[in-house]
Amino acid sequence: MNPRQLTFHILRYNPDTPKQAPTMQTFELQEEMGMTLFIALNKIREEQDPSLKFDFVCRAGICGSCGMLINGRPTLACRTLTKDLPRDISLMPLPVFKLLGDLSVDTGTWFRDVSLRTEAWIHTEKVFEPKAQEERMDNETALNIYEVERCIECGCCIGGCATANIKPDFIGAAGVNRVSRFMIDPRDERDEQQYFDVVGSEDGIFGCIGLMACDDNCPIGIPLQGQLAYVRRKMAVAGWKR
Repeated sequence: MNPRQLTFHILRYNPDTPKQAPTMQTFELQEEMGMTLFIALNKIREEQDPSLKFDFVCRAGICGSCGMLINGRPTLACRTLTKDLPRDISLMPLPVFKLLGDLSVDTGTWFRDVSLRTEAWIHTEKVFEPKAQEERMDNETALNIYEVERCIECGCCIGGCATANIKPDFIGAAGVNRVSRFMIDPRDERDEQQYFDVVGSEDGIFGCIGLMACDDNCPIGIPLQGQLAYVRRKMAVAGWKR
């Protein structure tokens, strides 16, 4: 088969020059065997326009840096093969997050804020003993914690979330998923009312309208629908008790 000629329509905008309106710039590129969008974007930047801004680190789908809208769907460029896409490919930055330029957004500040708001650390009154034996945990609980800990903070669930696109203070599926991780952990000593103070609001679990785009768009397959349901049930009971 002859290699396809791909056409990329990429949003170009620099927030540092606000007088210059956002535009869609077109690039032509010949497809290669096994080409990912990560490879394609690097070829465009190296061979056609070195000013093109996008993020990457690992190239293996574990850092979450290259999240973007690919033909309208939030996902990772490094995990997207061009052979699975049509010849015309539209690339835009993830919404919700602060735009740094072109396809590059600041997810780090957003996730740090959510970590602080959800108090994403073990809450315990126990005094730390550095020489003590590691606290044991049953295997099923450990696996459940590991399942939600797999989040790579790529922001795809946030970019595709209707509520997050409307309400800037909504913590989204990533935030709720983080809360569920500590609710599962037996070392965390918070009770349901303390968790309710953290996530029992319209900016927390009750802001979710149930479209489940987060679950559909998670590139590493975290069962976000189950985590949202788990936290919602817990917080509904806590709210009723109040």
